Amino acid sequence: MKIILRIGGSVLGSPPDPELLGDYSAIITKLKKSGHSVGVVVGGGPVAREYIDSARRTGLSHKDQDLIAIQASRLNARLAGMRFGVSEVCTTARQMTLRLERDKVAVMGGLRPGITTDTTAAIVATAWEADILVKASDQKGIFTADPRTHKSATLIPSIGYGDLERILGGTHKPGIHSIIDPIAVGFIAKARLRVVVVDGRRPANVLKAVSGRPVGTLVS
Repeated sequence: MKIILRIGGSVLGSPPDPELLGDYSAIITKLKKSGHSVGVVVGGGPVAREYIDSARRTGLSHKDQDLIAIQASRLNARLAGMRFGVSEVCTTARQMTLRLERDKVAVMGGLRPGITTDTTAAIVATAWEADILVKASDQKGIFTADPRTHKSATLIPSIGYGDLERILGGTHKPGIHSIIDPIAVGFIAKARLRVVVVDGRRPANVLKAVSGRPVGTLVS
């Protein structure tokens, strides 16, 4: 199976938690030994948003704010990749797909201004014709509203593309912190990608998603 694993920077911590990186490394090793290929896309998380805020207050453009965030995500990806036994961080979707065909495991951070690593993951999943995109988030899945601000929000076990666009669609802005960013939502719906959003603070949830067991939110 071709798997794209998007690990949120908010999940890993700032800086990334060594124990959690070790848990993800074990998961990726297990998946590879089972015959799967895993492309890992790592987000910048809190450190990226801090740099974006500094860049904004410095007077830099949205494009420059995104460029700063991309570097933060690539730093996280570099550290994660070294822990996963990957020597180089990919910087293009083409490089990522070629590396996956050769090594079965590859890692990348941000791709270009105007999108987040959610969209990067969707772009790579589409180019590689991945079987599944697993989003390891800091939430348990997609909710009817933001559970951080709405206590009455409930988890949605399964959602279609139309409802996904209705709930999470919109426009991009630097530092956006959404369960799936609005631009990625459009890519996912257009490409009809199979996506599972799980609580990434429990890496074992990735194995559940790949095996088809109920966990988080299935987008299909």
